[in-house]
Amino acid sequence: MNSKVASDVHNPSKNAVSTAKRLNKYISESGFCSRREADKLIEQNRVKINGQLPQLGTKVLPGDVVLVDGKTIKASATNKSDRIYIAYHKPIGITCTTERHIKGNIIDAIGHKERIFPIGRLDKPSEGLIFLTSDGDIVNKILRAENAHDKEYIVTVDKPLNERFIERMARGVPVLDTVTKPCKVSMESRYVFKIILNQGLNRQIRRMCEFLGYEVTKLKRTRIMSVELGELKPGQWRNLKPAEMAQIQAAVAHSTKTATINAE
Repeated sequence: MNSKVASDVHNPSKNAVSTAKRLNKYISESGFCSRREADKLIEQNRVKINGQLPQLGTKVLPGDVVLVDGKTIKASATNKSDRIYIAYHKPIGITCTTERHIKGNIIDAIGHKERIFPIGRLDKPSEGLIFLTSDGDIVNKILRAENAHDKEYIVTVDKPLNERFIERMARGVPVLDTVTKPCKVSMESRYVFKIILNQGLNRQIRRMCEFLGYEVTKLKRTRIMSVELGELKPGQWRNLKPAEMAQIQAAVAHSTKTATINAE
């Protein structure tokens, strides 16, 4: 990689240091993608600052021209008034990817006029609530483990439930070389239970059920933090309300560790 950007072009004065912003943060705040995806773009030499290839960690200064694949990336509005935040009822069969060449991708399914991307994921055979946004910075914050965000699921299994199953699920079971954290589980009917997690291991609920000898036949996420799926039908979406955004912003104010919302 060309280190000239970091050494020659970016040798900011003391007055400019306070307004300098890390490149991945600048790109994510613009709504182009998440910080993690921005790092990948930088590593793939698809990003330029003032016509030169930057390094990871390079700072963007006022007046710098940032391009991704030749497209100018504009700085975000200070108050983020230009950002999109939506709640979507992902149907079964839709894949949570921004890769447009993949059939049934979530971006084409929604058809939003602005560039947005999902926060976390739901497996293709699962349905329910997922957030999408054009604010890459909040993606980074929501996906951090220490926020311990509640996520509520309604799960249907292939055989009758019993108290032992509910107790074991709530206490924690071994999956992926660890033991799941204690969680809230309640029986809704003979084959259906509700589970509230603040953990996001890959396919966590399905793996927990498999360990106990059950197979998930239907899984729906009904809540993330304070946001309910409510009356949204599969395929429908709505903008998050100001009160919901205020609660989310308060919940992510002290993030420190990265994880994912993909516990299905």
